[in-house]
Amino acid sequence: FGSSHCGSSPALGSKRAGHSRSPRLPLSFAKMDSNAPKLAKVEKVLGRTGSRGGVIQVRVQFMYETSPELAGRSLIRNVKGPIREGDILALLETEREARRLR
Repeated sequence: FGSSHCGSSPALGSKRAGHSRSPRLPLSFAKMDSNAPKLAKVEKVLGRTGSRGGVIQVRVQFMYETSPELAGRSLIRNVKGPIREGDILALLETEREARRLR
């Protein structure tokens, strides 16, 4: 009962041995995936925000390599953690823009 999930059963082990992992998709398929992260380069660090200053507001510009349709477009985003100009962010969501600092 308790050991079947560990793979100690011979039948379960033989099933896994015959199963191969799916092959990696070429990069061209990854580009077509709408859920794939879009790369954006940090143009300028605008300042700190948040109640304790733990979030940094930056202006990013999308790169052509991962999203030709967004290339050259820039957004203001909030970033948590260390960041500096020239860093590249992988953004999962590209529609929302952060509100400007006051």
